[in-house]
Amino acid sequence: MMLAHRMLRIIWPAFLAACLLELMVFAFVDPMELQWADAALGWSRQAVYTSAFFAFWAVSAGACFLATLLRSTPGEINTAGEGRLAS
Repeated sequence: MMLAHRMLRIIWPAFLAACLLELMVFAFVDPMELQWADAALGWSRQAVYTSAFFAFWAVSAGACFLATLLRSTPGEINTAGEGRLAS
């Protein structure tokens, strides 16, 4: 149960940050004009939107995970695996 709460504390703010980043980036960038190594990307708009959203979500989740890890007390970190080992 505690693990689910921890995951939700990481995933939900990361989702909201990814939504905001998606809105801000694609307000100024046209996905059809994106290029990779001087060649057209060749993806549809929806593919670019989707892949960018998941990339933003992954980066935001990493930042939220690090913030959660840095917020943890030494006792929480040291006893993190004891519940699983005792079972």
